[in-house]
Amino acid sequence: MDFRLEGGIAVLSFDDGKANAVSHDFIDAMMEGLDKAESQAKATVILGKPGMFSAGFDLKEIQKGAEQAAALVNRGAHMMHRLYGFPQPVIAGCTGHAVAAGAFTLLACDCRIGVKGDFKLGLNETAIGMTLPVFGQELAQGRISKRHLTAAVIQAKMYSPEEAVDVGFLDQLATPDDLMNAVMAEAETLCALPTETYGLMKRQTRAAALARIEASLN
Repeated sequence: MDFRLEGGIAVLSFDDGKANAVSHDFIDAMMEGLDKAESQAKATVILGKPGMFSAGFDLKEIQKGAEQAAALVNRGAHMMHRLYGFPQPVIAGCTGHAVAAGAFTLLACDCRIGVKGDFKLGLNETAIGMTLPVFGQELAQGRISKRHLTAAVIQAKMYSPEEAVDVGFLDQLATPDDLMNAVMAEAETLCALPTETYGLMKRQTRAAALARIEASLN
């Protein structure tokens, strides 16, 4: 994870050279970046690498066994809870594919700008024989369009970036060349709002979902 400050905006860029899997290292880096952003910035931008935002939880860790899988998912739940209630604007620049925990990371961010292209976004848990943890259900219920909830969650449908805007994984699209300008412009717009009030409104609006996620954490 690369962390940098541009004015009052913290930019967290993730690139593990592979699929940006949500591993223990990924979660550690995200939490460290959010710590810095909370103390140094007024808004946070989260970016993946070209062509890949995140492919989801680290399957190598999941396949080690039930105990290891549960530990990783629980740490992921802590990360999603923090993102969803983070006390400043959080803008995701979806640089490509976003699957499973990658898609949930988008759902936990306030504004999601994706790149146009031959990419897939969605929740594939049903297709691989998994049900959603509490944080997944809460994020899906809160952010995905009710018209698409059955297809997106229960039927594991995958979407193009254009379709993902209507479904609720993304808010708008940009070309790969314009993505950085788009996310920074959105961050600057949201920075103009009173940060403390923004965070309070976010936590109040999402209070019930945040409480249910928190109650599920180990």
